[in-house]
Amino acid sequence: MKKLFSISISGLATMNLHSLNNEGGEGNHIQTRMVDIVDKHGKLHPVNAVSGDMFKHIFVEHFQALAMKQGLKLCAGCRTLNANRLNADSGFEAAIKDKSNAEIANLIPQWCALDDVAGILITQGNRSVGRKSVLELGWVTGVPERVTTDSFFHVKYDPQGRGKTGSDDGSNTGQAIFHRPASSGQYAVVAHLEAYRIGLNDITQTYAIDEAEREQRFKAVMKALAFTFLEPNGAMRNTQNPHLTDFTGVITTSTSSVPAPTVSPLNPEFREQVEGITNNLNRLAENALELHHFGSLSEFAEKMTDLTLDSTSGSFGS
Repeated sequence: MKKLFSISISGLATMNLHSLNNEGGEGNHIQTRMVDIVDKHGKLHPVNAVSGDMFKHIFVEHFQALAMKQGLKLCAGCRTLNANRLNADSGFEAAIKDKSNAEIANLIPQWCALDDVAGILITQGNRSVGRKSVLELGWVTGVPERVTTDSFFHVKYDPQGRGKTGSDDGSNTGQAIFHRPASSGQYAVVAHLEAYRIGLNDITQTYAIDEAEREQRFKAVMKALAFTFLEPNGAMRNTQNPHLTDFTGVITTSTSSVPAPTVSPLNPEFREQVEGITNNLNRLAENALELHHFGSLSEFAEKMTDLTLDSTSGSFGS
């Protein structure tokens, strides 16, 4: 079984008629999220995008469900998807009293699998002990000239008629009209997993949990990462579930401290660039890097399943 230090995904996702991420509303108009990006020629483009925070939230929901099913240890906050996570666990608050920062950094992976992999900032007791997430997710951003957003008119129908109905007390009764966006296009995806950091005390650089527990968490992380792109939860999915029609790209893995490379699909030649980087770094790293192309959603699922079944997390000294 291969011991992976890091894994990277560079992918081009095609999504239609979604509204996964919005800025908010102005009156009865919901505004979609727009960002400015620069292509490899230095040209500026405004495009629709879904934030990395949204995809991190999607990953966390999938991981929490898997952790509950597998019986992985979760803190009181993460068991209920409380956004404060470990900081909402009174037992953890009592346990870290009078502890040093290094001791707290050791307790975090022991106390909760989700905070171990997703990161947390402990601020209780006027301290600041951070644990960096093992998973890094970038903005899922539209490719220039391959993404569009429209706004659509909707009505909450009241059978009493078109005149004023309901009340003005904010109870949302009566007939109402509103405008909702829907975006379609190709989106660039980048993700990087530092598998060797699962269970690692970032201060002492020693592992706080045993190898069996690290392997279980690695499997759960890999499954949740695959589910994140195969079922991208987000806003307005009750009526605008995205039409996810394709996902193509490359997965790179590394069995050493040489990072698994990634190149944004905003670059049309990202596959060739990743392959070139991999081939050249392998000359320095004794073929520690591997490249896995995927040409569809099913091939992405196949590659991630193979990696999940045939690999585990690497560690210092292994």
